[in-house]
Amino acid sequence: MHEPVVIVGAGLAGCEAAWQIANRGIAVVLHEMKPVRRSPAHASDRFAELVCSNSLRSDVVTNAVGLLKQEMRLLGSLVIQAADATAVPAGKALAVDRDAFADWVHGAIETHPKIQVVEGAIAEIPKGENVILATGPLTDPPLAAQIQELMGDEHLYFYDAISPTVYADSLDHEVVFRASRYDQNDDGTGDYLNIPLDRDTYTGFVEGLLEAEAVELHPFEADLYFEGCLPIEEMARRGRDTLAYGPMKPVGLFDPRTGRRPHAVVQLRQEDKGGVLFNLVGCQTKLRIGAQRELFRSLPGMGEAVFARFGSVHRNTYVNAPEALTETLEVKGRPGLFLAGQIAGVEGYVESAALGFLAGINAARRVEGLAVALPPRESAHGALLGHLRNADPRHFQPMNVNFGLFPPLAGTSGRRKKRERQQAFVDRALGALPAYQQTVGTRV
Repeated sequence: MHEPVVIVGAGLAGCEAAWQIANRGIAVVLHEMKPVRRSPAHASDRFAELVCSNSLRSDVVTNAVGLLKQEMRLLGSLVIQAADATAVPAGKALAVDRDAFADWVHGAIETHPKIQVVEGAIAEIPKGENVILATGPLTDPPLAAQIQELMGDEHLYFYDAISPTVYADSLDHEVVFRASRYDQNDDGTGDYLNIPLDRDTYTGFVEGLLEAEAVELHPFEADLYFEGCLPIEEMARRGRDTLAYGPMKPVGLFDPRTGRRPHAVVQLRQEDKGGVLFNLVGCQTKLRIGAQRELFRSLPGMGEAVFARFGSVHRNTYVNAPEALTETLEVKGRPGLFLAGQIAGVEGYVESAALGFLAGINAARRVEGLAVALPPRESAHGALLGHLRNADPRHFQPMNVNFGLFPPLAGTSGRRKKRERQQAFVDRALGALPAYQQTVGTRV
Protein backbone atom coordinates (compact mmCIF):
# COMPACT_ATOMS: atom_id res chain seq x y z
CA MET A 1 0.00 0.00 0.00
CA HIS A 2 1.37 3.38 -1.00
CA GLU A 3 2.03 6.23 1.41
CA PRO A 4 -0.43 9.13 0.87
CA VAL A 5 0.72 12.10 -1.16
CA VAL A 6 0.88 15.13 1.12
CA ILE A 7 -0.27 18.46 -0.33
CA VAL A 8 0.08 21.79 1.47
CA GLY A 9 -2.39 24.46 0.34
CA ALA A 10 -5.96 24.22 -0.93
CA GLY A 11 -5.91 26.99 -3.49
CA LEU A 12 -6.53 26.24 -7.16
CA ALA A 13 -3.18 24.48 -7.62
CA GLY A 14 -3.46 22.35 -4.49
CA CYS A 15 -7.06 21.35 -5.18
CA GLU A 16 -6.27 20.49 -8.80
CA ALA A 17 -3.29 18.37 -7.75
CA ALA A 18 -5.31 16.59 -5.06
CA TRP A 19 -8.14 15.85 -7.51
CA GLN A 20 -5.86 14.39 -10.16
CA ILE A 21 -4.00 12.18 -7.67
CA ALA A 22 -7.12 10.98 -5.84
CA ASN A 23 -8.91 10.19 -9.08
CA ARG A 24 -6.06 7.80 -9.86
CA GLY A 25 -6.83 5.84 -6.71
CA ILE A 26 -4.01 7.29 -4.60
CA ALA A 27 -4.67 8.63 -1.09
CA VAL A 28 -4.08 12.34 -0.47
CA VAL A 29 -3.63 14.29 2.76
CA LEU A 30 -4.42 17.94 2.02
CA HIS A 31 -3.28 20.53 4.57
CA GLU A 32 -5.02 23.92 4.54
CA MET A 33 -4.37 26.72 7.04
CA LYS A 34 -7.99 27.94 6.92
CA PRO A 35 -10.13 28.28 8.96
CA VAL A 36 -7.51 28.26 11.72
CA ARG A 37 -5.65 31.12 10.05
CA ARG A 38 -6.14 33.31 7.00
CA SER A 39 -3.66 35.21 4.87
CA PRO A 40 -4.35 38.86 3.91
CA ALA A 41 -5.76 37.66 0.57
CA HIS A 42 -8.35 35.33 2.13
CA ALA A 43 -11.96 36.40 2.60
CA SER A 44 -13.64 33.07 3.42
CA ASP A 45 -12.89 29.60 4.74
CA ARG A 46 -13.55 27.87 1.43
CA PHE A 47 -10.96 26.34 -0.85
CA ALA A 48 -10.02 27.85 -4.23
CA GLU A 49 -10.85 31.49 -3.53
CA LEU A 50 -10.67 33.96 -6.42
CA VAL A 51 -10.13 37.69 -5.95
CA CYS A 52 -12.12 38.61 -9.06
CA SER A 53 -14.93 37.08 -11.12
CA ASN A 54 -12.76 37.43 -14.23
CA SER A 55 -9.63 35.92 -12.68
CA LEU A 56 -9.72 33.11 -15.24
CA ARG A 57 -9.62 35.62 -18.11
CA SER A 58 -10.31 35.00 -21.81
CA ASP A 59 -12.07 31.86 -23.02
CA VAL A 60 -11.27 32.44 -26.68
CA VAL A 61 -9.21 29.47 -27.80
CA THR A 62 -7.01 31.58 -30.09
CA ASN A 63 -5.87 33.47 -27.00
CA ALA A 64 -3.04 31.66 -25.19
CA VAL A 65 -4.88 31.45 -21.87
CA GLY A 66 -8.02 30.32 -23.71
CA LEU A 67 -5.97 27.56 -25.31
CA LEU A 68 -4.60 26.57 -21.90
CA LYS A 69 -8.16 26.30 -20.55
CA GLN A 70 -9.22 24.18 -23.54
CA GLU A 71 -6.33 21.82 -22.91
CA MET A 72 -7.36 21.62 -19.26
CA ARG A 73 -10.92 20.73 -20.29
CA LEU A 74 -9.63 17.93 -22.47
CA LEU A 75 -7.41 16.65 -19.67
CA GLY A 76 -10.17 16.60 -17.04
CA SER A 77 -9.31 19.65 -14.92
CA LEU A 78 -11.35 20.10 -11.73
CA VAL A 79 -10.88 23.88 -11.84
CA ILE A 80 -12.24 24.24 -15.37
CA GLN A 81 -15.16 21.93 -14.62
CA ALA A 82 -16.04 24.19 -11.70
CA ALA A 83 -15.59 27.35 -13.79
CA ASP A 84 -17.82 26.11 -16.61
CA ALA A 85 -20.49 25.12 -14.07
CA THR A 86 -20.50 28.54 -12.34
CA ALA A 87 -19.87 30.88 -15.30
CA VAL A 88 -21.52 34.32 -15.52
CA PRO A 89 -21.94 36.57 -18.61
CA ALA A 90 -18.69 38.32 -19.52
CA GLY A 91 -18.43 38.47 -23.30
CA LYS A 92 -15.52 36.32 -24.42
CA ALA A 93 -14.14 35.85 -20.92
CA LEU A 94 -14.70 32.87 -18.62
CA ALA A 95 -15.95 34.83 -15.61
CA VAL A 96 -17.49 32.99 -12.68
CA ASP A 97 -19.63 33.56 -9.63
CA ARG A 98 -16.76 33.49 -7.14
CA ASP A 99 -18.78 32.13 -4.23
CA ALA A 100 -20.40 29.40 -6.31
CA PHE A 101 -17.03 28.50 -7.82
CA ALA A 102 -15.36 28.11 -4.41
CA ASP A 103 -18.36 26.11 -3.12
CA TRP A 104 -18.12 23.77 -6.14
CA VAL A 105 -14.42 23.06 -5.70
CA HIS A 106 -14.64 22.87 -1.91
CA GLY A 107 -17.45 20.33 -2.09
CA ALA A 108 -15.67 18.17 -4.66
CA ILE A 109 -12.51 18.00 -2.54
CA GLU A 110 -14.15 17.50 0.85
CA THR A 111 -16.40 14.67 -0.34
CA HIS A 112 -13.75 12.74 -2.28
CA PRO A 113 -13.17 9.41 -0.50
CA LYS A 114 -9.44 9.45 -1.26
CA ILE A 115 -8.79 12.97 0.12
CA GLN A 116 -8.30 13.71 3.81
CA VAL A 117 -8.37 17.42 4.68
CA VAL A 118 -6.32 18.55 7.69
CA GLU A 119 -6.91 22.10 8.96
CA GLY A 120 -4.12 24.28 10.33
CA ALA A 121 -0.91 25.95 9.19
CA ILE A 122 2.18 23.90 8.37
CA ALA A 123 5.44 25.35 9.72
CA GLU A 124 7.79 22.77 8.22
CA ILE A 125 8.11 21.00 4.89
CA PRO A 126 6.48 17.58 5.39
CA LYS A 127 8.84 14.60 5.44
CA GLY A 128 6.79 12.30 3.18
CA GLU A 129 8.14 10.58 0.09
CA ASN A 130 5.83 12.58 -2.17
CA VAL A 131 4.92 16.11 -1.14
CA ILE A 132 3.43 18.99 -3.13
CA LEU A 133 3.82 22.54 -1.86
CA ALA A 134 1.02 24.65 -3.33
CA THR A 135 1.08 27.35 -0.69
CA GLY A 136 0.64 30.25 -3.07
CA PRO A 137 2.19 33.69 -3.23
CA LEU A 138 1.52 34.40 0.46
CA THR A 139 3.24 31.35 1.88
CA ASP A 140 3.29 31.42 5.69
CA PRO A 141 6.63 32.94 6.86
CA PRO A 142 7.93 29.89 8.81
CA LEU A 143 7.33 27.58 5.86
CA ALA A 144 8.67 30.20 3.42
CA ALA A 145 11.87 30.38 5.46
CA GLN A 146 12.28 26.59 5.20
CA ILE A 147 11.76 26.72 1.44
CA GLN A 148 14.32 29.50 1.17
CA GLU A 149 16.85 27.50 3.19
CA LEU A 150 16.22 24.41 1.06
CA MET A 151 16.67 26.33 -2.19
CA GLY A 152 19.90 27.91 -1.00
CA ASP A 153 18.83 31.22 -2.50
CA GLU A 154 16.58 34.15 -1.69
CA HIS A 155 13.04 34.32 -3.03
CA LEU A 156 12.16 36.79 -5.69
CA TYR A 157 9.05 38.88 -5.23
CA PHE A 158 6.70 41.41 -6.78
CA TYR A 159 3.45 43.09 -5.88
CA ASP A 160 0.04 42.23 -7.27
CA ALA A 161 -2.84 44.69 -6.96
CA ILE A 162 -6.61 44.11 -6.75
CA SER A 163 -9.39 46.32 -8.19
CA PRO A 164 -12.31 47.65 -6.11
CA THR A 165 -15.76 46.03 -6.35
CA VAL A 166 -19.03 47.98 -6.03
CA TYR A 167 -22.72 47.14 -5.72
CA ALA A 168 -24.50 47.66 -9.04
CA ASP A 169 -27.61 49.19 -7.45
CA SER A 170 -25.51 51.96 -5.91
CA LEU A 171 -24.55 53.30 -9.35
CA ASP A 172 -26.45 55.98 -11.29
CA HIS A 173 -27.68 54.04 -14.33
CA GLU A 174 -28.82 57.25 -15.99
CA VAL A 175 -25.10 57.93 -16.47
CA VAL A 176 -23.53 54.48 -16.46
CA PHE A 177 -24.44 52.54 -19.60
CA ARG A 178 -24.19 48.88 -20.64
CA ALA A 179 -22.09 47.99 -23.70
CA SER A 180 -19.06 46.00 -24.86
CA ARG A 181 -16.21 47.54 -26.82
CA TYR A 182 -16.22 45.30 -29.84
CA ASP A 183 -19.35 43.19 -29.77
CA GLN A 184 -22.87 43.30 -28.39
CA ASN A 185 -25.32 40.62 -27.35
CA ASP A 186 -28.24 39.63 -29.55
CA ASP A 187 -30.48 42.11 -27.76
CA GLY A 188 -28.12 44.99 -28.53
CA THR A 189 -26.62 45.21 -25.05
CA GLY A 190 -23.14 44.41 -23.85
CA ASP A 191 -21.71 42.56 -20.87
CA TYR A 192 -20.01 45.56 -19.25
CA LEU A 193 -21.15 48.72 -17.47
CA ASN A 194 -19.34 51.84 -18.64
CA ILE A 195 -18.59 55.17 -16.99
CA PRO A 196 -18.05 57.86 -19.66
CA LEU A 197 -15.42 60.53 -18.99
CA ASP A 198 -14.96 63.76 -20.91
CA ARG A 199 -11.48 65.25 -21.20
CA ASP A 200 -11.77 67.48 -18.12
CA THR A 201 -13.13 64.68 -15.93
CA TYR A 202 -10.43 62.31 -17.12
CA THR A 203 -7.71 64.89 -16.46
CA GLY A 204 -9.08 65.53 -12.97
CA PHE A 205 -9.17 61.80 -12.23
CA VAL A 206 -5.56 61.33 -13.31
CA GLU A 207 -4.45 64.30 -11.21
CA GLY A 208 -6.31 62.81 -8.27
CA LEU A 209 -4.49 59.50 -8.77
CA LEU A 210 -1.12 61.22 -8.77
CA GLU A 211 -1.90 63.17 -5.61
CA ALA A 212 -3.73 60.48 -3.61
CA GLU A 213 -2.16 58.83 -0.58
CA ALA A 214 -1.00 55.26 -1.15
CA VAL A 215 -0.07 52.48 1.23
CA GLU A 216 3.64 52.73 1.96
CA LEU A 217 5.93 49.79 1.41
CA HIS A 218 8.50 48.66 3.95
CA PRO A 219 11.87 50.36 3.33
CA PHE A 220 13.55 46.99 2.66
CA GLU A 221 11.03 46.03 -0.02
CA ALA A 222 11.50 47.01 -3.66
CA ASP A 223 8.67 48.40 -5.79
CA LEU A 224 8.53 45.46 -8.20
CA TYR A 225 5.11 45.14 -9.80
CA PHE A 226 3.96 42.45 -12.22
CA GLU A 227 3.79 44.31 -15.53
CA GLY A 228 0.39 42.86 -16.48
CA CYS A 229 -1.22 44.09 -13.27
CA LEU A 230 0.24 47.52 -12.54
CA PRO A 231 -1.62 49.65 -9.99
CA ILE A 232 -3.61 52.33 -11.78
CA GLU A 233 -1.64 55.10 -10.06
CA GLU A 234 1.61 53.57 -11.32
CA MET A 235 0.24 53.55 -14.87
CA ALA A 236 -0.77 57.21 -14.49
CA ARG A 237 2.81 58.11 -13.56
CA ARG A 238 3.97 56.84 -16.94
CA GLY A 239 2.10 59.64 -18.70
CA ARG A 240 -1.15 61.59 -18.47
CA ASP A 241 -2.65 59.75 -21.43
CA THR A 242 -1.48 56.24 -20.48
CA LEU A 243 -4.86 55.22 -19.04
CA ALA A 244 -6.83 56.65 -21.97
CA TYR A 245 -4.82 54.43 -24.31
CA GLY A 246 -4.82 51.48 -21.90
CA PRO A 247 -7.56 50.15 -19.59
CA MET A 248 -9.71 53.26 -20.06
CA LYS A 249 -9.59 53.39 -23.87
CA PRO A 250 -12.99 54.40 -25.33
CA VAL A 251 -12.66 52.58 -28.66
CA GLY A 252 -15.93 51.01 -29.78
CA LEU A 253 -18.04 52.71 -27.10
CA PHE A 254 -20.56 55.54 -27.49
CA ASP A 255 -22.32 57.37 -24.68
CA PRO A 256 -26.08 56.97 -25.38
CA ARG A 257 -26.77 60.36 -23.78
CA THR A 258 -24.61 62.20 -26.33
CA GLY A 259 -24.19 59.71 -29.18
CA ARG A 260 -20.46 60.47 -29.11
CA ARG A 261 -17.43 58.50 -28.09
CA PRO A 262 -16.18 59.62 -24.64
CA HIS A 263 -12.62 60.76 -24.12
CA ALA A 264 -12.16 57.76 -21.81
CA VAL A 265 -14.26 55.12 -20.04
CA VAL A 266 -14.05 53.11 -16.85
CA GLN A 267 -15.54 49.66 -17.44
CA LEU A 268 -17.17 47.54 -14.76
CA ARG A 269 -17.37 43.77 -15.08
CA GLN A 270 -20.02 41.55 -13.48
CA GLU A 271 -18.69 39.58 -10.49
CA ASP A 272 -21.61 37.28 -9.66
CA LYS A 273 -24.43 35.46 -11.46
CA GLY A 274 -27.07 37.75 -9.99
CA GLY A 275 -25.37 40.90 -11.28
CA VAL A 276 -25.13 42.39 -7.78
CA LEU A 277 -21.40 43.08 -7.75
CA PHE A 278 -19.27 44.78 -10.40
CA ASN A 279 -15.48 45.09 -10.52
CA LEU A 280 -13.74 48.23 -11.84
CA VAL A 281 -11.70 46.84 -14.72
CA GLY A 282 -8.03 47.84 -14.72
CA CYS A 283 -8.39 49.90 -11.53
CA GLN A 284 -6.17 47.76 -9.32
CA THR A 285 -4.62 50.03 -6.74
CA LYS A 286 -2.56 50.39 -3.57
CA LEU A 287 -4.24 53.68 -2.58
CA ARG A 288 -5.49 53.95 0.99
CA ILE A 289 -9.17 53.11 1.48
CA GLY A 290 -10.19 56.71 2.17
CA ALA A 291 -8.41 57.89 -0.97
CA GLN A 292 -10.05 55.16 -3.03
CA ARG A 293 -13.52 56.01 -1.78
CA GLU A 294 -13.07 59.73 -2.51
CA LEU A 295 -11.41 59.28 -5.91
CA PHE A 296 -13.72 56.66 -7.40
CA ARG A 297 -16.84 58.42 -6.10
CA SER A 298 -15.71 61.47 -8.06
CA LEU A 299 -16.41 59.58 -11.30
CA PRO A 300 -19.72 60.19 -13.12
CA GLY A 301 -22.43 57.86 -11.85
CA MET A 302 -20.30 56.79 -8.87
CA GLY A 303 -21.23 59.55 -6.42
CA GLU A 304 -23.18 57.18 -4.15
CA ALA A 305 -21.19 54.04 -4.91
CA VAL A 306 -21.14 51.41 -2.16
CA PHE A 307 -17.97 49.34 -2.12
CA ALA A 308 -18.11 45.62 -1.44
CA ARG A 309 -14.30 45.46 -1.53
CA PHE A 310 -11.62 48.08 -1.89
CA GLY A 311 -8.49 47.62 -3.94
CA SER A 312 -5.40 46.31 -2.20
CA VAL A 313 -1.82 45.29 -2.81
CA HIS A 314 -0.07 42.18 -1.59
CA ARG A 315 3.27 40.48 -1.88
CA ASN A 316 3.65 37.49 -4.17
CA THR A 317 6.53 35.14 -3.38
CA TYR A 318 8.01 32.68 -5.86
CA VAL A 319 11.16 30.66 -6.46
CA ASN A 320 13.74 31.02 -9.17
CA ALA A 321 12.34 28.09 -11.15
CA PRO A 322 15.16 27.62 -13.73
CA GLU A 323 17.61 27.12 -10.88
CA ALA A 324 15.34 25.44 -8.35
CA LEU A 325 13.04 23.02 -10.21
CA THR A 326 13.31 20.05 -12.55
CA GLU A 327 11.12 19.50 -15.60
CA THR A 328 8.68 17.55 -13.39
CA LEU A 329 8.32 20.51 -10.95
CA GLU A 330 10.38 18.67 -8.35
CA VAL A 331 12.89 20.58 -6.24
CA LYS A 332 16.43 19.86 -7.39
CA GLY A 333 18.16 17.71 -4.79
CA ARG A 334 14.89 16.65 -3.16
CA PRO A 335 13.12 14.09 -5.40
CA GLY A 336 9.46 13.75 -4.54
CA LEU A 337 9.07 17.35 -3.35
CA PHE A 338 7.01 19.22 -5.95
CA LEU A 339 6.08 22.91 -6.20
CA ALA A 340 2.82 23.95 -7.84
CA GLY A 341 1.02 27.21 -8.49
CA GLN A 342 2.36 30.75 -8.33
CA ILE A 343 5.15 29.88 -5.93
CA ALA A 344 6.63 27.75 -8.73
CA GLY A 345 7.02 30.81 -10.95
CA VAL A 346 3.89 31.43 -13.00
CA GLU A 347 1.40 34.28 -12.84
CA GLY A 348 -2.36 33.83 -12.96
CA TYR A 349 -5.00 31.51 -11.56
CA VAL A 350 -5.34 29.44 -14.72
CA GLU A 351 -1.59 28.95 -14.98
CA SER A 352 -1.43 28.03 -11.28
CA ALA A 353 -4.16 25.42 -11.68
CA ALA A 354 -2.35 24.03 -14.75
CA LEU A 355 0.82 23.55 -12.70
CA GLY A 356 -1.30 21.89 -10.02
CA PHE A 357 -2.49 19.45 -12.67
CA LEU A 358 1.06 18.73 -13.83
CA ALA A 359 2.44 18.33 -10.30
CA GLY A 360 -0.45 16.03 -9.45
CA ILE A 361 0.11 13.88 -12.54
CA ASN A 362 3.86 13.71 -11.92
CA ALA A 363 3.44 12.81 -8.25
CA ALA A 364 0.86 10.12 -9.06
CA ARG A 365 3.12 8.55 -11.67
CA ARG A 366 6.03 8.62 -9.23
CA VAL A 367 3.93 6.80 -6.60
CA GLU A 368 2.90 4.18 -9.19
CA GLY A 369 6.47 3.71 -10.44
CA LEU A 370 5.59 4.92 -13.95
CA ALA A 371 7.87 6.78 -16.32
CA VAL A 372 7.82 10.57 -16.43
CA ALA A 373 5.18 11.95 -18.83
CA LEU A 374 5.61 15.55 -19.94
CA PRO A 375 3.11 17.55 -22.01
CA PRO A 376 4.18 18.30 -25.59
CA ARG A 377 6.35 21.39 -25.87
CA GLU A 378 3.92 22.73 -28.48
CA SER A 379 1.05 22.77 -25.99
CA ALA A 380 0.19 25.59 -23.59
CA HIS A 381 1.10 23.34 -20.66
CA GLY A 382 4.42 22.58 -22.32
CA ALA A 383 5.03 26.28 -22.97
CA LEU A 384 4.63 27.06 -19.26
CA LEU A 385 7.05 24.30 -18.32
CA GLY A 386 9.45 25.55 -20.97
CA HIS A 387 9.44 29.00 -19.39
CA LEU A 388 10.15 27.57 -15.93
CA ARG A 389 12.99 25.43 -17.25
CA ASN A 390 14.60 27.64 -19.89
CA ALA A 391 14.21 31.25 -18.76
CA ASP A 392 17.32 33.21 -17.83
CA PRO A 393 17.69 32.60 -14.07
CA ARG A 394 19.44 35.95 -13.64
CA HIS A 395 16.29 37.80 -14.69
CA PHE A 396 13.56 35.26 -13.98
CA GLN A 397 10.06 36.60 -13.38
CA PRO A 398 6.64 34.91 -13.28
CA MET A 399 4.74 34.92 -16.56
CA ASN A 400 1.20 34.48 -17.77
CA VAL A 401 0.94 31.99 -20.61
CA ASN A 402 1.42 33.71 -23.97
CA PHE A 403 2.34 32.65 -27.48
CA GLY A 404 5.81 34.11 -27.01
CA LEU A 405 6.58 31.13 -24.75
CA PHE A 406 5.68 28.59 -27.45
CA PRO A 407 8.22 27.11 -29.89
CA PRO A 408 8.31 29.17 -33.10
CA LEU A 409 6.07 28.09 -35.94
CA ALA A 410 7.78 26.42 -38.86
CA GLY A 411 7.87 27.97 -42.33
CA THR A 412 6.75 31.50 -43.09
CA SER A 413 5.05 32.29 -39.77
CA GLY A 414 6.54 35.78 -39.70
CA ARG A 415 4.49 36.76 -42.75
CA ARG A 416 1.21 35.44 -41.39
CA LYS A 417 -1.42 37.74 -40.04
CA LYS A 418 -1.87 37.77 -36.25
CA ARG A 419 -5.05 35.69 -36.26
CA GLU A 420 -3.52 33.18 -38.65
CA ARG A 421 -0.47 32.80 -36.40
CA GLN A 422 -2.65 32.36 -33.34
CA GLN A 423 -4.76 29.74 -35.08
CA ALA A 424 -1.60 27.94 -36.20
CA PHE A 425 -0.37 27.79 -32.60
CA VAL A 426 -3.74 26.41 -31.50
CA ASP A 427 -3.94 23.79 -34.25
CA ARG A 428 -0.42 22.61 -33.52
CA ALA A 429 -1.02 22.44 -29.75
CA LEU A 430 -4.31 20.58 -29.93
CA GLY A 431 -2.89 18.25 -32.55
CA ALA A 432 -0.01 17.32 -30.26
CA LEU A 433 -2.06 16.90 -27.08
CA PRO A 434 -3.85 13.54 -27.67
CA ALA A 435 -0.70 11.44 -27.24
CA TYR A 436 -0.07 13.00 -23.82
CA GLN A 437 -3.75 12.71 -22.96
CA GLN A 438 -3.70 9.00 -23.75
CA THR A 439 -0.56 8.49 -21.65
CA VAL A 440 -1.80 10.18 -18.48
CA GLY A 441 -5.50 9.36 -18.91
CA THR A 442 -8.43 11.72 -18.35
CA ARG A 443 -10.06 11.28 -14.95
CA VAL A 444 -13.20 13.39 -14.51
